[in-house]
Formats: sequence, C-alpha cells, structure tokens
Amino acid sequence: MSVQTGNSASPLAPEWLAVPADLNALQEPMWAGSVQRNDDGELTVGGTTVQSLKEQFGTPLFVMDEADFRARARAFKDSFDAAFADICGGVDVYYAGKSFLCTAVVKWVEEEGLHLDTASGGELAVAARAGIAGERVALHGNNKSDGEIKRALDMGLGRIVVDSLSELVRVGDIAQARGGQAKIMLRLTPGVHAHTHEFIATAHEDQKFGLSMAADTTDQVGLSAAEEAVAAASAHPGIELLGLHCHIGSQIFEPDGFALAAEKLLRFLAAMQEKYSIVMPELDLGGGYGIAYTPVDTPRPAAEIAQAMAAVVRSTCAELGIDAPRISIEPGRAIVGSTTFTLYEVGTLKTVRVDAPAGSGASDGDNNVTYPRRYVSVDGGMSDNARPVLYDADYSAILASRTSAAAPQLSRVVGKHCESGDIVVRDVYLPEDVAAGDLLAVPGTGAYCWALSSNYNYLARPGVVAVRDGSARLIVRGETEEDLLNRDMGA
Repeated sequence: MSVQTGNSASPLAPEWLAVPADLNALQEPMWAGSVQRNDDGELTVGGTTVQSLKEQFGTPLFVMDEADFRARARAFKDSFDAAFADICGGVDVYYAGKSFLCTAVVKWVEEEGLHLDTASGGELAVAARAGIAGERVALHGNNKSDGEIKRALDMGLGRIVVDSLSELVRVGDIAQARGGQAKIMLRLTPGVHAHTHEFIATAHEDQKFGLSMAADTTDQVGLSAAEEAVAAASAHPGIELLGLHCHIGSQIFEPDGFALAAEKLLRFLAAMQEKYSIVMPELDLGGGYGIAYTPVDTPRPAAEIAQAMAAVVRSTCAELGIDAPRISIEPGRAIVGSTTFTLYEVGTLKTVRVDAPAGSGASDGDNNVTYPRRYVSVDGGMSDNARPVLYDADYSAILASRTSAAAPQLSRVVGKHCESGDIVVRDVYLPEDVAAGDLLAVPGTGAYCWALSSNYNYLARPGVVAVRDGSARLIVRGETEEDLLNRDMGA
C-alpha cells in the first residue's frame, strides 16, 4: 500500500469541489451582504465579530443578517412587480414561513410589503402573535385539522390552499356552518419534473400533495381530480374560489419547470373558464428557487426569474385570449437561506486514511493508494441541521475566528451525535492548522435548519440572533436544560 500526503486536490473529494485559491476568502454568493473579515482576520456580520457573538450567546448559534433578509424580500417584491406590471398590475409575494418563522421575521415580511404563507396551526399562531393582518396570510397543508381550518377562518385568512376533494368539502362545510365563506385556492399537480432531490420535488403524480390534472380513465366521466374540484368548489355555498396553485419543488435552478407549470395551469384555467363560465382571478405559481450552498451553485437573481416567468404568462394569456389572473409566488429559502450562517466551535479532530476511489486514476503500480481525510467535530450537528442526513444536502464551511496561511486539507465537518450519518459538511477544504477552540461558520443555513431542529441526544436547540448595524439581538432564544426537562412529568 502506498500512502500519499500533500495538500493538492484529493481524489476523495467530489468532482465539483476545487481547492480554493484562498481559504480565507468568502466565496459569493453563499454569504449575506454584510459578512466580511475585519483587519484581524475575524469574520464579522453587520459590523459584529463572531467571537463577540460566541461570548454573548454561545455556540452553536444561527446568525442572521437582518438587513440582508429585508433586501432579498424587497428584491423579490420589486422585481416581480416590475415584470408583471403590464400583465396583472404586480405580484403578491408570499414569504414561505416553513423555511424559517418567528414573530420578528413576520414583522419584517409585513414591513417590506410581502404576504405570509403558513403550513400549520403553529405557524398561524406565530402570525397571530406578530399581528399581521389575516388577509395577508395563506394556509397550506395536505391534512389540515378542523381546528386549523377554524383558526384560519377566525383570523380571516386571505386564502386557504386546498389539497384534496375531501378537504375541499370539509373546508366549505365548516365555513358554511359558521355562516360565511372560505376563500380557497386549489393546489394542482401539473406533472412537471423538477430538477431537484426526489424528496423535495412536489409536482409529479406519485406523492401526497395536490389534485391531479390527469384525466381519470377508470370511470365513465373521465374528469381529472382538478376539474372535479373546480366544479365542486363553484357549487359549494361555503366556498369562494379564488384560483389555482402549484408548487413544483424546492432548490431548483433550471427555469423550464416553472415556465411549463405556469403554461399548464393557465391552459387549465382557460378551459375551466370556458366550460363552467367561471372566472378564477388568481394564480399562485409557488416557489422553490434555489440558493448557493456551495461554490458551484448558481442561483438566478430575482429579476431574472421574474422576467422569465412574466414572458410565459404574457404570451400564454395572449394565445388563449384571456385576461391574466393576479399572480402570486412563494419564495422562502431564496429570501432567508443565505441571510444566515451557523457558528460552531471546533472540538475533537482526527485524520483517517481512505483508499482512492475506483476509477479515480490515483494508483501506484499494483498498490492501493490511501489519502487522508480529516474529521472536524463541532458542538452541534444533525440536531441543528438535518438536511444532509435527510436528502444528502451539501454545505460549505470556513474558518471564522481567524485567517490562516496553512495548506488546505480535505475535511469532513461532523456533529457530536451518536450517529455515523451526523455530517454537517461532507467535503470541504479547511486549513490544516484548524484546532480545538476555533470557530467555524457554515453559510446558507437560514432555511429549514432551525425549522427542522430537534433535541436528539437531549441537545438544546440553538438560538437565532439577528445582527444589524453593529447590534445583535436574540429573535429566538436558545433552549436550556431546564427547557428540556420541563415536559418530563416524572415517574
């Protein structure tokens, strides 16, 4: 066996991962706008150093750039309003609260002119506590309880997105029994293949969401579930049918899926208008726009997405001879994802020797060649970021507490849980002098990290701090051991 050392590109690294020219550089567009290094080489956000954040709030810690969140929210609102001004007078942008939600974020969303999309009674409770007007809120969910439906009606929600025929009847009946109407949209599955992970693709037929647009050939009528829902909603006295909704998936970079979904829904809307003589005034084209988790991810600017979608809506409506419905979209990750990084403290380090993968071209005659991979353990893990273990999500990391002139070493950032799959960053080049006590920052953790966090191994969930203009404040308090034990009722 031959043993290789050195710090050139490792055959153990994935093909997309290049050795950075400068390990201390912040690679765009993974970071929030105010993140930079100060003269001492320490990472700062909003003018605040990571060391001061660690001393005040501890680690792990979600660190959010408030100004960056607001800027991204405004960019979506302004870009889509401009692109659709001549089509339908602008766009209603619903922030997808499932990505990350707390009362402070709801207030920012409302102040920046956005609406709010929720997916549970708990998220509705956050919206109510924040004081956002009910007509600016939507409720999603494939299995809403009667209690959630009643809460939505009590709050005067602007829309309830209905996911099935049975739910449609239930929502209508509850609203009618209360002497009113529920404003609903029908979530359809347009059968569009999104270029993303299977677990976050949501517009194909074989999954739990939405009403199929495919005709049912098992009965004599042959209507699709979507058309049955339109007919049923139009006839129900407890329902005001606003329009149609779709969502093709998440973390999508390719534009073709969004365009095809918009065209299919517009054609369906026109067909229903002709057949049933009803006008549905709204069309929600969902979200799912991708962000940069690694240097090779190439997210599209909000303005580019808006112009591409507007072109499809404009041309399709002209071809069909219909007035364009009011368009809405639901970005979540694309607003909050890159605003936040997770700050960790390094603990145990170890290096293992791994055989070069087959077909890598790394060989020494007839001998196997082994290469080093370093494991860098941090004080969090899958309890604060479940995405890598859920669907192989890739992240990056950087030494945050100082700069280093040391050579790059292929590293794997792992957590402290009793699971071999507890991996935070599968492959990243970090300086070989990274040591216990250093701080690491993992960018792009604003979406679905805190939201999916858990108490596995009885770890307390981290806090979330918002930083702006040199000032940091907790917007979600980190848990304590007392919090963990309060629900334990004893023997």
